[in-house]
Amino acid sequence: MESSQNLQIRMMSDPLSYYTAMLSDIRKAERYIYLEIYRFRNDPMGIRFRDYLIKKCREGVKVRLLIDSWGASSGYSFFQDLVDAGAELKFFKKIRFNLDTFTKNHRRDHRKILVIDDEITYIGSANIAGYSLNWRESMFRIKGGMAKKFKRVIEENFKIYNKYFYDKLAYTRTIKYDGMEIIRDVPSLAFQPVKKKYLELINAATREIVIETPYFLPGSNMRKALMEAADRGVKVYVHIPKKSDVGIMDILSSKYFGELAEHGVNIYFFLPQNLHAKIFLADRKYFIVGSSNFDYRSLRYMHEVCLSGYHKSLVRQMINHINETRKESEAFDYASWKHRPAIQRFFEWVLVPFRHLF
Repeated sequence: MESSQNLQIRMMSDPLSYYTAMLSDIRKAERYIYLEIYRFRNDPMGIRFRDYLIKKCREGVKVRLLIDSWGASSGYSFFQDLVDAGAELKFFKKIRFNLDTFTKNHRRDHRKILVIDDEITYIGSANIAGYSLNWRESMFRIKGGMAKKFKRVIEENFKIYNKYFYDKLAYTRTIKYDGMEIIRDVPSLAFQPVKKKYLELINAATREIVIETPYFLPGSNMRKALMEAADRGVKVYVHIPKKSDVGIMDILSSKYFGELAEHGVNIYFFLPQNLHAKIFLADRKYFIVGSSNFDYRSLRYMHEVCLSGYHKSLVRQMINHINETRKESEAFDYASWKHRPAIQRFFEWVLVPFRHLF
């Protein structure tokens, strides 16, 4: 799966650098701007992006936005001037209350993709929201022909933005380009290509596995694969925030730390702020990056998109990012975990049956 390295990929951990680069590329757009995103907030950062897009519409650039209706944190009125300027806006699967409310409304569009002029693509972990400025993220600017492939991904999700039934096989088909793969997840128990790729790389790893994720709650087969990798001598590292923005997830995750540590899985807690990066690296060579978290909900119920493959320059950037993360992290203390408070153990036990929902 060697890449010809025709793509130029820049990794950004600092959201300010990411937002600045995005706005600069939006300003230069001449033909179209396609955006599919989970959260587009009505805050100073969201207002700035919206106003840039209004300006591009008035210049004749085609603008299409697909925003998750639950995650948006902004209503139609916030985008009214943008729509009036000519943009096409769709909210992904609006919340509806009926007899099947939970099943249908639980499935969200968690992707973060921006495509500009068949040339520039942004994918990764960050939404358009001011709070991200205080988080450590993993965003990727890709320059090259792969933009056309990501444009197709957005166009296809536009077609099912309000549908419950569709051909899931077609919408999870891997898209290959230049030795790399675009992997798409849709809510499904039968088709889980991102999870499948994780397991493939975990089982094939011979030296090292590194995971960075804000929410670490893998299913039993994923935990088993990680422990078996550690048992056969692979160095396995998991980086998560000391305190994420979802406290229930922190409690649930802690239940499984002891078992993993007993098999030699190394767990690190990032201290300065929320670690929202989503990256996977095997043997310092093969990677998975994108919007997917390492948990049940992301791999079962969300529309996600990831890029997988090998790219020398990107791997070097990822290794630097990982090293910086680890410098500001503390290692899991197994002895302290064994003596964690009884109230924490109780809530772990209570929450486990609901682990698929968080």
